[in-house]
Amino acid sequence: MATKNKRTFKPGETDDAYFLKLLIYLVLGMIWIKYNGYVVFPLGLVIGLIIAQKDHFAIDRKVEYAVMLMAAVVGLMGAGFFVNLPPFLG
Repeated sequence: MATKNKRTFKPGETDDAYFLKLLIYLVLGMIWIKYNGYVVFPLGLVIGLIIAQKDHFAIDRKVEYAVMLMAAVVGLMGAGFFVNLPPFLG
């Protein structure tokens, strides 16, 4: 007697959702905090790492981490988004 293989459908990420997620991680990695004109803290990188750890549909976190780290380096070189803190804070 032949047995039936029951294959269950596992919903995964589409290519569009994965690309959008990588784009969001790229933008997050480029956010830095400036204080008195000096770049001091990668705010977006920390937020992105927290989001990547809590992501349930993560296929390969190493790729997400690499995208965020490369974006942080590019952001540090001056092509990022900067949040300026006033000099009286700190």
